[in-house]
Amino acid sequence: MNELIEQKLQQLPKNPGVYIMKDANKRIIYVGKAIILKNRVRQYFQSNKNHSAKVISMVKRIADFETIITGSEIEALILECNLIKKHHPRYNISLRDDKTYPYLKVTLAEDFPRVLITRRVKKDGSRYFGPYTNVGAVKESLKLLRRSFPLRTCKNMNVDRPCLEYHIKRCFAPCVGKIGKKAYGEMVNSVVLFLDGKNDILEKALQQQMEKAAANLQFEMAASLRDQLAAVRKTIEKQKIMTGEGDQDAIGMARSICGACMQVFYIRNGKMIGRSHFILKNSEEETDEAVLTAFLQQYYNQASSLPKEVLLPCQVENQLLLEDWLTKERGSKVEVIVPQRGLKKDIIKMAEENAEKYLKDEEERILHENAQTIGAVEDLGKYLRLPHLPRRMECFDISHIQGSETVASMVVFENGEAKKSDYRRFKIKSTEGKPDDFMSMREVTKRRYEKLAENEMPDLIIIDGGKGQLSSALEIIRGAGHLTVPVVGLAKQFEYIFTEGESEPVILPRHSEALYLVQRIRDEAHRFAITYHRKLRGKRNLVSILDHINGIGPKRRKILWDHFGKLDKIKAASVEEMASVKGMTKAAAQAVYNFFAAQESFVHKE
Repeated sequence: MNELIEQKLQQLPKNPGVYIMKDANKRIIYVGKAIILKNRVRQYFQSNKNHSAKVISMVKRIADFETIITGSEIEALILECNLIKKHHPRYNISLRDDKTYPYLKVTLAEDFPRVLITRRVKKDGSRYFGPYTNVGAVKESLKLLRRSFPLRTCKNMNVDRPCLEYHIKRCFAPCVGKIGKKAYGEMVNSVVLFLDGKNDILEKALQQQMEKAAANLQFEMAASLRDQLAAVRKTIEKQKIMTGEGDQDAIGMARSICGACMQVFYIRNGKMIGRSHFILKNSEEETDEAVLTAFLQQYYNQASSLPKEVLLPCQVENQLLLEDWLTKERGSKVEVIVPQRGLKKDIIKMAEENAEKYLKDEEERILHENAQTIGAVEDLGKYLRLPHLPRRMECFDISHIQGSETVASMVVFENGEAKKSDYRRFKIKSTEGKPDDFMSMREVTKRRYEKLAENEMPDLIIIDGGKGQLSSALEIIRGAGHLTVPVVGLAKQFEYIFTEGESEPVILPRHSEALYLVQRIRDEAHRFAITYHRKLRGKRNLVSILDHINGIGPKRRKILWDHFGKLDKIKAASVEEMASVKGMTKAAAQAVYNFFAAQESFVHKE
């Protein structure tokens, strides 16, 4: 413990507040709250025999700390949540990627509100619903809403005529006065009720509005309300889970090697209207109570709406403080309950089972990914009898059309996964105009490995081709002094693998992960080469159009192409813009401009 910390420990206040731990680089590594800062902070620097391994590790890294005094414990709780969300300290339990969770936003501050997806909550008069963890589900909900409640989607309402959305009956065109503010407002209220889960209230309101519209001979409006009512009733039919009455969030928790998963069931008016799952990291050494407490603080610090009851699977730290905070946020009483029996206990159990299933699915997904990546690498090493695990593999492929625009690609896989930042592509110069894959392979391997140090070499080099291409590559690689790196050739058919000095190929098992990995590498090398070849061919075809313009030779073609990049931009450029390019003259620029102007005039006449 340094002198600065010792001095600060002597000056700690007895007030409630927040303490912020920092490392030697002044990075915030932990944020906590305390009823009495003096007592809580000192505990970290006393005997560590009762500390967990995580706390011991953290204390070793603390080089400084600071405190913020608050007026109450609730204020400390809120400040702690905000600081954790802002800084994501290393040793705090935190929601994974919580800043990316989407919300549904109803822009109530606008005269004619819209519904849209957002990832930022602002105090702008809008209503926010969420956060949601499943982006696909949010998009589907928005699609259903727009189909049932045709609110406007456009940002700009200064138009002279309605857009296509009006003509396909997906909008009532408030931009041109096809619907009044009152009628539009009723539809917005219906959307809010729908998102709030108050479908019983919404059903009655829609029924009354439909009957009123029909009585006033507004048959088109009545038909739209009928469709909305049908959509709401269909949603109600799907909500089978009943808890009687009231609004609740039921939270189930499960833990495994993947982390802690929290499953939240949203129950409104006695019906379950949806669910979300959340993963917490840095929770391995914490108790269930500590993990659940951290989740509740961070989740409800960003939640857009609060229920009357929060149902939990176990007791949490500072439960009364949590109730007071939620009550203050909601503006009315919120109860935090741990059900012991009955229907509410059954709902918690179901939430826990769903959390366990999610973690089990995650474990299986991770195992499957490992089998496809590092597991496949291990298998490939065994089948090829390699001296070392081929963690880094480089694969080469040649692409051309009858020797024209010959290119080569090099793709890199590390631990069974593509490392695109290390990809390379080569424009082959030695075989221009004549197809010669062997010479092309010699050139690309020479350019890649001739000056490469031994410690920079990959664990395995794969040549996409048969024995001929393999021999060409080996001639260069071994000639450059790289005598130990394994080099193999991959036959075009059947994925037979030819190895150095062996006449018979290695045939990988048909359904092995090693074979699938080799196929992925080969396909990626082929894709990368073809993409580059097409780019060069397209570039050649584009600039060839300029051959027909007097005063534009090979150098000026290249100058124009390098400067503008696309033929469309050359066509759209003015004489002054082209003349300003270094290497061009005003006369040459005028010739290019006149050429494309004449073409345009001819097209219009046709």
